[in-house]
Order: sequence, then structure tokens, then C-alpha cells
Amino acid sequence: MKIFFWFLIFLGALSAQITTVQITPKLTNHQFMQIKILDQKQLAFDYIQGVKFAELSDVGYDPKKHILYFVGDEGTLFSFRALFHNTITQLKPLSANTLKNKKGKRFKKWKRDSEGLTLDGKGKLLISFEGKAKIGWFHKNSVKRGNLIRKYKLPRVLRNPSGYRSKNKSLESLAWHKRYGILTATEWPLKKDDKKYQTIYALNGKKWHFKAEPEGRSGLVAMEVMDDGNILVLERSYTGLLHPLVITLKKVYIQNCKNHLCPTQVLAKMSTHEGWSVDNFEGLARVGKNRYVMVSDNGDNFFEKTLLIYFEVL
Repeated sequence: MKIFFWFLIFLGALSAQITTVQITPKLTNHQFMQIKILDQKQLAFDYIQGVKFAELSDVGYDPKKHILYFVGDEGTLFSFRALFHNTITQLKPLSANTLKNKKGKRFKKWKRDSEGLTLDGKGKLLISFEGKAKIGWFHKNSVKRGNLIRKYKLPRVLRNPSGYRSKNKSLESLAWHKRYGILTATEWPLKKDDKKYQTIYALNGKKWHFKAEPEGRSGLVAMEVMDDGNILVLERSYTGLLHPLVITLKKVYIQNCKNHLCPTQVLAKMSTHEGWSVDNFEGLARVGKNRYVMVSDNGDNFFEKTLLIYFEVL
């Protein structure tokens, strides 16, 4: 068994590489609408420390320790040493773990669909799940990294599994707000809600509504708190091979939002039919003042890539 384990690590080392890519059409000064592309990387690892590096669903950054965390669909957790300046100046894998329950046992398959990731104000690593919807604190130290420490109580409206449009459309994204605490959102609105309107939920019951993008099957796949306390959301629309994949970065003004719908501003709309080589982007994290990264899910197949895009909101 040990020989097989080290063989996997050896294979991963052979195929591991981080390369610069180009997903944008021709841009002036790397600017597009309200963002500036600072760096573009492809992460090509088969295994890291024996854990398969695939299907990344979200990303989070610890600016004090300079650690970039990734969570994968199959209940996997990776950490990288990462430094961000005008480009990504360092990106090096540090560790890999599978997510486990309080007893140290790996979650069963229908309980391990980890989708959202964020760090709170004290550096706790928080992860949300689809399937059996839950939010948990997982990071404690290097010995118990990836072990569930505690689960958080969800708002009543998010506790009923039958309220989601499907098991695969539940707690897709996660963020932490200095004022409101843990925020979460479903990929698609709940069954009882209008399909055209998305909702961000605070665990204390407060919620904010905003209009979804008009593209077909547009879902909220990631979000992050901006410097001014408003929310940067990532929406993805894909309706089939003959139609464009559209990735939208949008600002939702939740600060002082007193109306039924919070105002929004589209910062960038990237479409494969307009020269963008965008992939299945699902994760978003703030890494500096007005600076963010987004990561794509490679679907664990040959045709898709794990892309990490570093950008600035202008």
C-alpha cells in the first residue's frame, strides 16, 4: 500500500506544472469593462500528496499566512503558498487532505460534495456543501486539517432538502462579512422563489435579493466580500455545446439596500462566442485591495482545464 501511495506521488510530480495561459481576446492594457487581467495560470497536477487534484469548486486566501486554499467537489482540500503583486509571484503546493467528520472518517459519497469555501475574521476555514446541505468549520491545525470541528445552524428556509431545485443546486457559494458574518447562496433560487431572482443569505436570517443575469440557466456559483462591504458574485451560464459559455462578474450593492431588490453592476461579461477561452469557473477569492482570483472546475476530464485568473476591479 505504501509503495502504491508513493507511486501516485511520483506520477503527480512528473505531470505537475503551473503554466501561463491566455484566455482573453485582444485587450488594451489588459483591461475589459471594469476589470484588469493581471495574470492567467493553468494548474496541471494529477495528484498532490496522494490526493487527486481535480474538480476545484472554490478558493480562499489567508493574507497573513499567504496560503491559498482550494476545495474540490469530492471532498478534497489543497493549500498553496501564494504571493500576489502585479502578477502571481509565487504559487507552490503545500498540502492535500480529504475532508472528514468529527471522528476523523471521510464523509460518505453523498455527503462530501464540497462547493463553497471562505475564511472568517479569525482565519477559520469554512466550507459549504451541496447534496446534504451544510456549512462547517474544518481548519484547526496541521494534524486535524480537513476534519470537521463544528457545523453551523442554517436559516430555517435552507434546512429543508426538498426546498432546493435539486440536490446539486444547494449551498454553492460561501463568504464571510465583517458586519453580517457567514453568507451563503444557492446556485439556483429555491423552488418557492422566482427563477429570475437570486438571494444571498446570512446565517442570522437576514437576506438580500438581486436580479439574475438574462442568459439561460445562469447560476450563482461563487461570491466574495469587496473592500466596501458589497458583494462580488460570479454567475455562470451554459446551455449546451452549440451555445456560448458565459461568465459574469457582478457587484451586488447590499450595503444600505432597503428595497426588495438590491442594485447591481456588471463588471465583466466573458463569452466564448466573443473570443474568451473561459472554462467552468466556480470559485472566487479576494487576495488584496480590489484584487481577486477565480478558479475553474476541470470536471476531471481531458477537455477542461484548471485555470486560475488574477484580476483587479477598477
